[in-house]
Amino acid sequence: MIHEELQRTEKLAAQVSRKLQQLEQDNKALVEETFLLRSRLEEKESALEDFKNQIKIAKLVNSIPVEEMESAELREKINNYIKEIDNIIAYLSE
Repeated sequence: MIHEELQRTEKLAAQVSRKLQQLEQDNKALVEETFLLRSRLEEKESALEDFKNQIKIAKLVNSIPVEEMESAELREKINNYIKEIDNIIAYLSE
């Protein structure tokens, strides 16, 4: 009788140990996934801020009262600056 109880207890202890190992593996995977998702979120937020800044600059350019020819040249220059800034941001984030 005591022998049977001991065997049953050992069996339960082995099951608990396996379950604990599985839970630790699951936890590790979830921690890694959380880190990856936070990283992606930060990238998306950064890209969103870049787009917001581009929109602000575009609105600013459109609101500048200049002659049509000067306006087109100014827009082209600013768009080129924006592209250069985007390239620099992309390079720095690598």
